[in-house]
Amino acid sequence: MSKRDYYEVLGVSRDASDQDIKSAYRKLALKHHPDRNPGSHEAEEKFKEAAEAYAILADGDRRAAYDRFGHAGVSAAGGAGGFDPTIFADFGDIFGGLRDIFGFGDFFGGGGRRGGPQRGSDLRYDLEISFDESAKGMETNIQIPRQETCETCRGSGAAPGTSPTVCPQCGGRGQIRYQQGFFTVAQTCHQCGGEGRVITKACPDCRGHGHMARQRKLTVRIPAGIASGQRLRLYGEGEAGPGGGPQGDLYVVVHVQEHEWFRREGDDLYCRVPVTYPILALGGEITVPTLSGQEKLTVPEGTATGHVFRLRGKGMPSVSGRAHGDLHIVVEVVTPKKLTKEQRHLLEQLARTMPVEKLKPVKPKEDDEDRTVFDRVKDIFS
Repeated sequence: MSKRDYYEVLGVSRDASDQDIKSAYRKLALKHHPDRNPGSHEAEEKFKEAAEAYAILADGDRRAAYDRFGHAGVSAAGGAGGFDPTIFADFGDIFGGLRDIFGFGDFFGGGGRRGGPQRGSDLRYDLEISFDESAKGMETNIQIPRQETCETCRGSGAAPGTSPTVCPQCGGRGQIRYQQGFFTVAQTCHQCGGEGRVITKACPDCRGHGHMARQRKLTVRIPAGIASGQRLRLYGEGEAGPGGGPQGDLYVVVHVQEHEWFRREGDDLYCRVPVTYPILALGGEITVPTLSGQEKLTVPEGTATGHVFRLRGKGMPSVSGRAHGDLHIVVEVVTPKKLTKEQRHLLEQLARTMPVEKLKPVKPKEDDEDRTVFDRVKDIFS
């Protein structure tokens, strides 16, 4: 028997938006769900047909293949046109609220008890480091409070020599179900709290919780070049999982302090260095700061204020460890606030030798590479 067109199944046009497809499927899923139509084979088939159609049309790549080749274009995904039950994660607001009423978990193989081992929660730790530490990398110790698996009961919550037993009230399901009209209503089992098991004799150390609060000291390696806001993931260093489940992860979020004169953009560094007018006019050597210390920089004769010198490989190391950024030195003429008599006399002599004609503004060249770099620097320091 040939399959119906997926757009026809959902009752939408071929140019329907993702939201239109999602809304159409919501209506069909609620209308034809087997728990709302007990014993109806037709409703069950329509529900599966709608789920299959949505699984294809909700996926951009699958939908494109289907639009071009029809059912043959998506049949390679295997059974039921590549139907994937995880597609229902999109409908947590609808199916989550109706799970207990309609038994959606049972229909998709997820209706078992909610107890048992579960993954622990992830933790976050905010770490502040200096600019130099971020440039060089470092190792540091941190201390975090977290829930750890009880060593006495190994997370079971039961006293040594005993073990949890299946809840006699719910039979281990964690829920009590009863029929109300054509609805199947499910409620959390009050005896086991939804765990599906009961502890007759609690562990004396953790009092039946299976975990205990402890302070844990950890060593964290900070790679050179790390930037503010980046995070490190320490696998298995989060909180213990309920029921003896695996631990979550710890995320260390790094905050780098501002530097006194360096500004960072990616792996590049920018720094403004004041220079006297005679050095810019006549040329000479100046001392500039770098991450590794002071270095000499030659300033050519006739250098304009605002000129950018690029020191390759003198910036921040890449956090991947493969390369270094560049250091951009912006030279700016410094005007002295006070002059000695000799300095004033010399400047007055210089002024008399300068051109008397009126100086006109000059439009910067669009293809001037130095101007492009300076504009970036200007944005950073403005």
